[in-house]
Amino acid sequence: MDSTHDPNLTSWVKSANHPDSDFPIQNLPYASFRNQGEERIRVGVAIGDMLLDASQALAIGSLTAVMAMSRAERTGLRRRLSELLATYSPAAERAILALSEVELMLPCTIPDYTDFFASVHHATNVGNLFRSGNPLSPNYKWMPIAYHSRASSVVLSGTPVRRPKGQIFANSDAAPVYAPSRRLDYELELGAFLGPGNAMGQPIPITNAEDHLFGVCLLNDWSARDIQSWESQPLGPFLAKNFATSISPWIVTLDALEPFRAHAPSRPAGDPQPLPHLQSSSDGAFRITLEVWLRSAKMPAPLRVSQSDFASLYWTLSQMIAHHTSNGCPLVPGDLFGSGTVSGPEKQNQGCLLELTSGGADPLQLPTGESRAFLEDGDEVTLKGWCEASGFRRIGLGECRGLIVPPFQA
Repeated sequence: MDSTHDPNLTSWVKSANHPDSDFPIQNLPYASFRNQGEERIRVGVAIGDMLLDASQALAIGSLTAVMAMSRAERTGLRRRLSELLATYSPAAERAILALSEVELMLPCTIPDYTDFFASVHHATNVGNLFRSGNPLSPNYKWMPIAYHSRASSVVLSGTPVRRPKGQIFANSDAAPVYAPSRRLDYELELGAFLGPGNAMGQPIPITNAEDHLFGVCLLNDWSARDIQSWESQPLGPFLAKNFATSISPWIVTLDALEPFRAHAPSRPAGDPQPLPHLQSSSDGAFRITLEVWLRSAKMPAPLRVSQSDFASLYWTLSQMIAHHTSNGCPLVPGDLFGSGTVSGPEKQNQGCLLELTSGGADPLQLPTGESRAFLEDGDEVTLKGWCEASGFRRIGLGECRGLIVPPFQA
């Protein structure tokens, strides 16, 4: 940590000094944006309810270029940004824009997207729905489980999510049908953007893994549970997952997360210790509070339906990076990881409706008298996240929203 984390540091951008702001000067998350009427995509840094045009102020060409920097270079850039926003200058003021006047974009072209399954609470809860008494696969506690999803369907927060169609096998006495999903779900996840990456054939040692972690965002891995249950055997999720993944526009950097480090959870007695290439003496977990809010078309305000802690995951981001590259698989700047659904030990910590409703058997009751086993058209799901620790300024991740709309009609 350095002077950029000083809780007493303030900005000449007054809105950043409000105690409830997601984006105080101690945060400085990145986004990509364009001005109204322009095609050029620029790099922005959030400060209160404003945005610093970093392309103008510091001649930054793209967010991918920042991701490709070494960790030391990224830390140095953060210090320069902090100085610009802590000490007023006319040049810095000319680079300040109102967030309400710009169009936020996907942070970068995403070369590849891998989704993990790192919460043992989520894995156990879901496993018990289908394999009661034997919820976890034999490999779960030996390595971070993951599958490759579709980068082309990653969309920005606020993009409507169209209900997918697919093969549904609901009756063992009949053939599957091609129909709109009836068991559409959200998944509360943290996304991680990677950079600078490794050469093909050269694993990233876990001791260097964080050098390749650029920052994190909110991620909603929308899931069609009825399509998923039929297609997942034997190779795992496919069309049930790749129709849409929503992410928040802001990437909170690894440097900004430094004050919120936590001890990774201790392995319970009887659990195997990680193999050497997945062992680390550093504390690779982060205290990030994550929430799900749900609003139906009839509700005047959203309802918080769950809250969980990212630090509770069984596998850390460093272990995910080390495992992903352990066979020599190359990562490149802009690659995206999903953590998998972040759930905790209690019902109020469960990060998807599949868990919260026990597979639909115990529907969620809404204030309007409605109930939800799974999502209906017109439902809006909002993910929120923030970090708090004694002696430091609270920082936020913004929000990730998605509204469910009816399936495509030919």
